[in-house]
Amino acid sequence: MTQPQGGERPVVQKYGGTSVATLARIRRVAASVAEARRAAGGVVVVVSAMGATTDRLLGQARRLHPRPPARELDALLATGETVTAPLLAMALDALGTPAVSLSGLQAGIRTAPHHRRARIVDVVPQRITDELERGRVVVVAGFQGVIADTLETTTLGRGGSDTTAVALAAALGAGVCDIFTDVRGVYSADPRVVADARRLPEIGYDEMLELAAVGAAVLHPRAVEIAAAHAVPIRVRSTFHPRDQGTLVVREPTVEPRQKVRGIAHQEDCAKVTVVGVPDRPGIAAAIFSPLAAAGISVDAIVQNVGHAGLTDVSFTVAAADLDQIHDLLPQLVAAVGAAEATVDAAIAKVSVVGTGVLGSPGVAARMFRALADQRINIGMIVASEIRITATVPRDRAQDAVRALHRAYELERL
Repeated sequence: MTQPQGGERPVVQKYGGTSVATLARIRRVAASVAEARRAAGGVVVVVSAMGATTDRLLGQARRLHPRPPARELDALLATGETVTAPLLAMALDALGTPAVSLSGLQAGIRTAPHHRRARIVDVVPQRITDELERGRVVVVAGFQGVIADTLETTTLGRGGSDTTAVALAAALGAGVCDIFTDVRGVYSADPRVVADARRLPEIGYDEMLELAAVGAAVLHPRAVEIAAAHAVPIRVRSTFHPRDQGTLVVREPTVEPRQKVRGIAHQEDCAKVTVVGVPDRPGIAAAIFSPLAAAGISVDAIVQNVGHAGLTDVSFTVAAADLDQIHDLLPQLVAAVGAAEATVDAAIAKVSVVGTGVLGSPGVAARMFRALADQRINIGMIVASEIRITATVPRDRAQDAVRALHRAYELERL
């Protein structure tokens, strides 16, 4: 990240879609931003699209084209944030607070040459620092950037405004990045699913990254990666309860957790792909996953069965949003590796137990499997790392699984 030289460190805030869903809420956010400017001086605000705008635009695109070209889809979806940013700037100006809105291009967000889930490769915030020096609040359209050499518009994937905000905080040398959302912080499970889920006052980057990667929608995983790489503390707070302290995401939490398991995450928008009858020889996994990587498709849980008669099966999970691309790729992938067929199960979900050192703690895995068995929830794939254990379950039992695991680890007592 290209940091400016000198000057005071600005405040960086991000407001999610529910926080700016209506004009009344935009006015409320404007009042909070104006108060922050009076208290701290320079303020940079990153905004998402209003409410369900992104889903509405995506639906319109798919009514016109079953599989919209990625370039055109990015150009369309980026308009959601470029509507919100000037509206908030106008609301601030109406309060007597000078403000200017900037697109991702104008804010200096440079990305890799991929559409729909581009990664930020650099931030050149000169325009932002110039506007801050003029005394203006800078309102940046989140979720978007441009390819450095072509200036083609790209988007950063679901939750990409979080990534924009943290990347700007790193580039500007901000002391903290405040992520304002519709919940009061990071919880031990989704509070919409588990009524007695507990808010975590602090959590480490590693645990937060795992929770975000396996379904905790409160932060985008890439945002946490950038924060960890640049030591930017993130504070997750509620727009609607601004006096709450929320959850602080840092490298080293000041309070040692009382138990290894910190949270239960689940992800319902996923699917399992199985490549059946794959020749069991060196290099076959690379032949399967390289085309997926080239298409920008991320895979998570991967399981290869023990080979028999020179053949094996390879299963992996992907985001449901990637299924259109997966269906396009599978015929040529099957042919390329000499497999018998490929199947897709779109009725699964993933549940994960997350906490530093869970795999090395006796009894953590056994308790997970016993809790699911007691609820007669069938487990499919199992994948474990030092910090999490993930299992696939039927999608219609995912929330039952989350509640069972939350009880099993007594997370309501955190």
